[in-house]
Amino acid sequence: MCEKIAAGILGTGSYVPEKVLTNFDLEKMVDTSDEWITTRTGIKERRIADPSQATSDLATEAAKKALEDAKVDPSEIDMIIVATVTPDMNFPSTACIVQANLGAANAAAFDISVGCSGFIYGLAIAQQFVETGMYNKILVIGAETLSKIINWKDRNTCVLFGDGAGAVVVGRVESGYGILSSYLGADGTGGKHLYMPAGGSRMPASEETVKKNLHTIFMEGQEVFKFAVKVMDSATIEALNRCCLKPEDIDMLIPHQANTRIIEAARKRLKLSNDKVYINLDKYGNTSAASVAIALDEAYRKGLIKKGDVILTVAFGAGLTWASSVIRWSK
Repeated sequence: MCEKIAAGILGTGSYVPEKVLTNFDLEKMVDTSDEWITTRTGIKERRIADPSQATSDLATEAAKKALEDAKVDPSEIDMIIVATVTPDMNFPSTACIVQANLGAANAAAFDISVGCSGFIYGLAIAQQFVETGMYNKILVIGAETLSKIINWKDRNTCVLFGDGAGAVVVGRVESGYGILSSYLGADGTGGKHLYMPAGGSRMPASEETVKKNLHTIFMEGQEVFKFAVKVMDSATIEALNRCCLKPEDIDMLIPHQANTRIIEAARKRLKLSNDKVYINLDKYGNTSAASVAIALDEAYRKGLIKKGDVILTVAFGAGLTWASSVIRWSK
């Protein structure tokens, strides 16, 4: 009888732009303060892409680091999945641009748009292709240049978001390791709480849409907050149940980096100690689909994750969507 193929992470990488925008910088731009931002979100600063940088540029840099860590040549990659809500353009896909940048000539390539849940969605998709034996090595990238779709006069949103990219190479790992379970979900009735109105087929770009800042992020913060607190808990428990594990089995929780209050609520419900939760949103803010990927790479490179550890990733995002996964680390 053939042994089931296990899919796991072979390498990680991340990249953030050089420019740092602090809360004190924002005080000069909008009616806000460092104290207000810090106490309500936990964010102290965020990275901002150069005007010449597109999402594919950030994604490419993160991908190069993941390939190097995995010791995989671009020609070995069978598929590239880019999770983003800030693609370079509507088409071609950002993944195709990354493919060209890397010289990954043998890879299929496509984007997914799932907001902040995108990277974990991408992991789950890659898992299926590897476990079925259809493909051997897949690049999953979460990348955003959210600064390009921010209304810098809206203090409720401009303080929250930043730019960055994270990537992993997914491939075959030894039995008992890798991605143990994935859980994906969506509630389209909540889409009205977090969206960008213009730029699509419903509201194409026009002089009026530009004047009204309709090509920027609109968010009902309280509604998204309530959704996030609830779904972070349920998605975490569901992912654990699907691989017959319990909260006490978690060695490291890597949550979507949106708000420290949301993360702290999840930590307390799971009864995890502070050292079992990785947080970096104070440095980067909310980088949407890149969030979990950047945090995963940092935690690994800092030596906070070792072989055999149980890693739980969880996120929520526009859609509204949610995603979680349990990984037994194989590196």
